[in-house]
Amino acid sequence: MSEEVLNVTNFTTSRQLTLWKRENLQHPQRDDVAEEVPVALVYNGISHVVMMASPKDLTHFAMGFSLSEGIIESPRDIFGMDVVPSCNGLEVQIELSSRRFMGLKERRRALAGRTGCGVCGVEQLNDIGKPVSPLPFSQIFNLGNLDRALKHLNDFQPTGKLTGCTHAAAWVMPFGDLAGGHEDVGRHVALDKLLGRRAVEGERWRRGAVLVSSRASYEMVQKSAMCGVEILFAVSAATTLAVEVAERCKPDAGRVLQAGQGDGLYPSAAVNRGIKHYFLIIVW
Repeated sequence: MSEEVLNVTNFTTSRQLTLWKRENLQHPQRDDVAEEVPVALVYNGISHVVMMASPKDLTHFAMGFSLSEGIIESPRDIFGMDVVPSCNGLEVQIELSSRRFMGLKERRRALAGRTGCGVCGVEQLNDIGKPVSPLPFSQIFNLGNLDRALKHLNDFQPTGKLTGCTHAAAWVMPFGDLAGGHEDVGRHVALDKLLGRRAVEGERWRRGAVLVSSRASYEMVQKSAMCGVEILFAVSAATTLAVEVAERCKPDAGRVLQAGQGDGLYPSAAVNRGIKHYFLIIVW
């Protein structure tokens, strides 16, 4: 699988801007601005979706999007990918298995002619919530190990350090080490990149949790669950729909936990004891 990104090296552009600091306008000066380009995912020659994204790690993005949106069941359903320049952006050309491509065409045919509801491009309100199977909840994660992960999350945001405008998603190992991470101008895209990377890594990344720098919206929970992720840490509170999706992912023994500083749960009560059967954990 090849990945070419139009000779972009640091994924930023230097622009002439007028900066404002402490109630005073500064003279115009050059500053780094994050690159954002249209990226089309093209399956067997048919363009399926166009997303605005940072122009890096796009094969991981395509893999993660395909898994989290139910287009494929495993990486084996994709035979090859190429990232190529297109008009005003990039295309990820994906060679999909015949069986999964037929399923994708049936989905597109079922949506034809419907009136769009305007929510994230879906065609009917019923299309928002994808069927999510209950997760096995096979692991225990000690919240005392989360501090280390939080301190190093921005290690995976080199563009964000320059520009202050990217989201991050990282894979947290059970002892708090970050195995890897991705950044993007879009929070969903950053997560899809991580989920695609996790699928490629295989068994080495099976146990652990997702940590995202954004809020826990229902899409973030649903995408994680579709890829079999048992634990999601986010840095902002969950919405009602996110909680509902998370509750559908748990067996009867599971719970949804929302924790915050000073509430007696995190860090004081939860640190140094194993937490099991929690899918969604919000950490301040």
